[in-house]
Amino acid sequence: MTATGSSPSEFDGKVAIVTGSSSGIGEETARRLSALGAKVVVNSSSSVEAGTAIAASLPNDSLYVQADISDQDQGAALLDATIARFGQLDILVNNAGWTTVVPHKNLDELTDEIFLKTFEVNVFGTWWLTKNAIPLLQESTDPNVVTITSIAGLFPVGSSMAYSMAKASLNHMTKLLAKSYGPIRFNAVAPGLVATPWTDDWDAQHAAVAKNAPLHRSATPEDCAEAVLGFLRNGYATGQVLAVDGGLTL
Repeated sequence: MTATGSSPSEFDGKVAIVTGSSSGIGEETARRLSALGAKVVVNSSSSVEAGTAIAASLPNDSLYVQADISDQDQGAALLDATIARFGQLDILVNNAGWTTVVPHKNLDELTDEIFLKTFEVNVFGTWWLTKNAIPLLQESTDPNVVTITSIAGLFPVGSSMAYSMAKASLNHMTKLLAKSYGPIRFNAVAPGLVATPWTDDWDAQHAAVAKNAPLHRSATPEDCAEAVLGFLRNGYATGQVLAVDGGLTL
């Protein structure tokens, strides 16, 4: 289903990569873009069956590519596969990420292994993929990068200190790239807690958001996908970080 006022052909002729799109925010963003006419590359690091099924179910021409973006070579292969199939890249949605819950007051539990993996996936992988995509995006007439970050990158909250630091890095990366690499537009969507398969068992966290956020619920993948589309549609917004948190941080 398309949003009110949108056209099924709105993104005709556009090619989009959505990383981490075998479920949750990435899946919903891929589905919305495809429904609006884009050719979409679905990606995941390990959920091959789910990713393949999603790509096959999209209404427009699509491709599934397994790639772990924290491996620079696999990220490059993702871009190569996109160009080999579609010949161009117009939209990159950096959604792939990883976290695990570690209380902020327990530094011993935040092991080096957790810290490094958090940065390898969320920061290094996103940086490498975006950097390598820039020459391809520069060939587009309407190039866009939208990165899914978090309100944890704006405020001292989040599933772990490492996650919060990683998302803060991505928010600042968005601004730095926007300043130097126009006319590519770089923006970030920073959700609060989102109801996805990843957070299915985070009952206490969802209850706290429902109690404290003015909109009294966690975000949905649809809320986040709509924010991504908003940035893609706005030709004069760049370097922005949009909190999609139901007013929680007010």
